[in-house]
Amino acid sequence: MSNYVPMTQEAYDRKKTEIERLEREEMPKIAEKIAAARDEGDLKENAEYHAQREAQGMLQAKINQLKSQLANASIVDPSKIKKDEIAFGAKVTVKDLDYDDEEEFTFVGSGDEDYDAGKYLITSPMGQGLLGKKVGDKVEIPVPKGTLKFEVLKIEYDL
Repeated sequence: MSNYVPMTQEAYDRKKTEIERLEREEMPKIAEKIAAARDEGDLKENAEYHAQREAQGMLQAKINQLKSQLANASIVDPSKIKKDEIAFGAKVTVKDLDYDDEEEFTFVGSGDEDYDAGKYLITSPMGQGLLGKKVGDKVEIPVPKGTLKFEVLKIEYDL
């Protein structure tokens, strides 16, 4: 899988704002706590100092991850997507051919995923397996627990 990270302009802007907040607000708070802990004396036995250094490292990792997503972002304009096939932003109703029931998925970009609410990344195995399919198409998607078999019943876009 490539490093391509599809997202809407809104998701891109949210991530950019989050990075700015983390760098301008959260990182200075941690730096202050580290300085205060350093003033308490021996750093070898200073649990607060080590805890804040760890928090600083985890926050920096989160910032780096967000920056990487933005660097690899591909802004998708939902108004330019073909409406007759599954693509980014599609709300898809499928029939599970093994259990004979209907399921609904919405394919989103990074930062908008919520698997409990049926919002799957377009880059996920489910998204890649259904990408480009049309109403009536049957598809088999290999997943870690086996193979999912679906028939595409409906494709909708909220624009």
